[in-house]
Amino acid sequence: MIDGRKIGPRDIDKLPGEQLTFIDTKNLMPLPAPFDNPDTWPKWQEAKPEWKEKYAANLDGIIAIDCFETPKTKEEQDELVRKVLSGVEKILSAESNKGIIQCLNLSMEYCAKCNTCANACHVFEASGYNEIYRPTYRAEVLRMIVKKYFTKSGKLMAKFVGADIDLTWEVVARLGESAYRCNLCRRCNQTCPLALDNSLFAKEIRKIFSQEMGIAPKPIFEKGDMLQLKTGSSTGVTKAAFLDTVEFLDEDCADLTGYEYTTPIDKKGADILLIHNAGEFMAWPENPMAFTILFEEAGLDWTLSSDLMGYDNVNYGIWHDDMLAKKIAVAQNEAAKKLGVQRIVIAECGHAHKAAAVVADRFYPGKDRVPVQSFLPLLRDLVMKGTYDLDPSRNNFLTTLHDPCNYVRQMGIVKPQRDILNAVMPKGNFHEMEPHGVNNYCCGGGSGFAIMNSMNFSYFRNNVSARKKLSQILNAFGEASADPSIIKYITAPCSNCKGTMRDLLEAWHMADYNFYYGGLVELVVNAMTKFDEPFLEFLRDE
Repeated sequence: MIDGRKIGPRDIDKLPGEQLTFIDTKNLMPLPAPFDNPDTWPKWQEAKPEWKEKYAANLDGIIAIDCFETPKTKEEQDELVRKVLSGVEKILSAESNKGIIQCLNLSMEYCAKCNTCANACHVFEASGYNEIYRPTYRAEVLRMIVKKYFTKSGKLMAKFVGADIDLTWEVVARLGESAYRCNLCRRCNQTCPLALDNSLFAKEIRKIFSQEMGIAPKPIFEKGDMLQLKTGSSTGVTKAAFLDTVEFLDEDCADLTGYEYTTPIDKKGADILLIHNAGEFMAWPENPMAFTILFEEAGLDWTLSSDLMGYDNVNYGIWHDDMLAKKIAVAQNEAAKKLGVQRIVIAECGHAHKAAAVVADRFYPGKDRVPVQSFLPLLRDLVMKGTYDLDPSRNNFLTTLHDPCNYVRQMGIVKPQRDILNAVMPKGNFHEMEPHGVNNYCCGGGSGFAIMNSMNFSYFRNNVSARKKLSQILNAFGEASADPSIIKYITAPCSNCKGTMRDLLEAWHMADYNFYYGGLVELVVNAMTKFDEPFLEFLRDE
């Protein structure tokens, strides 16, 4: 509060030397049982004094940009402001921001300030309707900056044209952090009556910070983009390590199923190049194992690539840096061309669906582009035509489906995953979230949040950005949520989403209530009558 009123966009330059707002855990969105008592919520982690002293934590006390250190001199402060203005000028240029400028201009000029988008935002709702998380907040700040510094009326009559803002280094810091309070899920865009995209403002602000200032969260930039360009994988896995991993997985698969499968690698002229999120091989190896079983059993002509840019479908650049995104997208396409495959099929990674099947078209148009498809329609057709002998009773537990944003809102893939689930689950065991499909909410880990764990940011993710998803999960299972005797499985066919689910279940101690999570392909394999033992680990432990 400032002077007894809620903090709005025009207050972003207020309270110099102080934290602009605070997250009051008492105001966070209520939750269903078994977490209807706030005493059961995870303990909140305030920013430590030494963090606040070193880093720019002057927005809400949460530190997402773990490399943005407080400037020590007036010269450093002024340089931050100069770079931001330079970046704003570039994103407003049709020449330097091709493919984005039209949408940006429309969103900049025609917002009716109806705040319909606010009603669609899971972060805003989960925070207890904290004004700085309103989707229009950062958009309005950027509008004020544009009016103040790039229009004649703003320069002459700032107060009268809605441009009363003083761009200081503290405003810069708050604006940068604000851009990392948005999951880029685009639910606000879907609900806007004018089809404007407030998430675009968050993305463009991130781009200014990365491309103009060299500032971006380390998990995304250093441990993501740069590591991938250097080694071929955002995990840092080398080619030799990848080959060893696949060999080990084939051996584990044989031990588990009693059948030998060989994952094809670098098969020239194959129909399909299957590309996984490299994180699957390390964190959820049963997922690539399941793909190998399903593709081999179906007799598909497919392969993996051991090329440095061909075995990891991650492209973190789409979250914050167009230049890095283009480099990665082009390199991934070139890896597919070298193998001479007919098409690329993206495995269970919603982020990669957006990066490789939607965004990459802007970076790599033309006839040299290898067609990119989702695994979901392919697997749906295989399941529905009876390729696999399935017994749904083998999946005798409750499940719900999390729709990754990039499947449903970016690509319109809604029905295939449900057809698959209904084919492999006993009737009545699949419980839909509400809302679902194109109206579903982000897991809370989108746009990099799932891998950002510096300082106290994970507390924001687990308590705020993923809070709406937690509520959806609990409501989907109803009274069973609080019953530890009932197995509850969250189907999350996306590596980033699974990472969020993993941390969410741990932070909220949901294993105590018999909650599990995993992919979709594992459920299909578990339903196959060919295998004597369950494929799902938690069933083997029964």
